[in-house]
Amino acid sequence: MKPQFLKISSDTLHSFNARKDTMPDVNNKWHYHMVLELIYFRKGSGTQYVGNSIERFREGDVALVGKNLPHYWQFDPKYFDNPKRNKVEVFVIHFGENFWGEEFLKLPENQTLKKTLAMSARGFQIKGEAKEKLTQLIPEIIDSNGTGKIIKLLEALYTISESPEYEFLASSNFKYHFDEDEKHRIIDIYNYTLSNYTQKITLEEVSEIANLSPNSFCKFFKSRTGKTYTQFVNEIRIGDACQKLIENQMSVKEVCFASGFNNFTSFHECFKNITGKSPLKYQQLYRK
Repeated sequence: MKPQFLKISSDTLHSFNARKDTMPDVNNKWHYHMVLELIYFRKGSGTQYVGNSIERFREGDVALVGKNLPHYWQFDPKYFDNPKRNKVEVFVIHFGENFWGEEFLKLPENQTLKKTLAMSARGFQIKGEAKEKLTQLIPEIIDSNGTGKIIKLLEALYTISESPEYEFLASSNFKYHFDEDEKHRIIDIYNYTLSNYTQKITLEEVSEIANLSPNSFCKFFKSRTGKTYTQFVNEIRIGDACQKLIENQMSVKEVCFASGFNNFTSFHECFKNITGKSPLKYQQLYRK
């Protein structure tokens, strides 16, 4: 999962970029950019990686991701295996924090909005009534033209700034301004983990990938991500388990071992710690 810099295309006719994606492989990589991203998943589900957060995303989710914050929306395999049956529909708005001019956020009336945009440095999901309103507003941004397009975006951001219902994604101590050597080391760790999480990964193996001693590796990873490597791997495995519990006709025990765990009790405890539910309750809830 390589955190690549993504340059968002723009033109002289628009001050921000708004589009609808219908394919699951658009920007299908861990990336970051110099603009903020407001995203609404009308159709589609999968695993989202935002900073050091690994969670499920589902139809109806709305999120705001800040500039330079690495993120990746990985759609479930069914959207690639049978795209005619399993549709993707995602609305994406990219905008610079000063696209409306350098002085706009300095106005006293806009201090709440300014604070909201600053909060996006961690990325957050919008919940409750605000989310329901945004599912109507965001498509209207794409369909609007001229000044109306700017007004619709401002209305959406105002809706977010006035809502107390949100959930941060990346933790407050996540560090994402890496120097060049650290960036390549993190890339190698992420790539190796995502390729091997269904198997046993030893500390010695991943330390060698990072070209560090096991002790130095543990300190490096915790200081850069705010979590231990074991926590990171378990979150990836639980994310995979969530998808399997919902999409596949597998038993909970089968999902446990298919997701990389080798002990059912540990899997059950880890699943409940991360999701707040037992695997069976989770499966029953999302299969209703």
